Amino acid sequence: MAANRWLRPEVYPLFASVGVAVGICAMQLVRNITTNPEVRVMKEKRSAGVLENFEEGEKYSQHSVRKFVRNKTPQIMPSINKFFSDPN
Repeated sequence: MAANRWLRPEVYPLFASVGVAVGICAMQLVRNITTNPEVRVMKEKRSAGVLENFEEGEKYSQHSVRKFVRNKTPQIMPSINKFFSDPN
């Protein structure tokens, strides 16, 4: 039946990758709804109009992950790249 077709060990990596992708999308959605200064869910906050709130926007755009990778080299594996590209 359908359960025997889809619940095989070969399909587990597919379930895992789709689960991670859905988790990332859900995390970004929750982050935008809760912390984005341009999104206002409550009716009282929507009536305020356009706010000149630069500190909150800076806090939202410069989050901890961006601060962590700011001074890193834009390489996936810098130690391996350095080993193969730099002569001794």
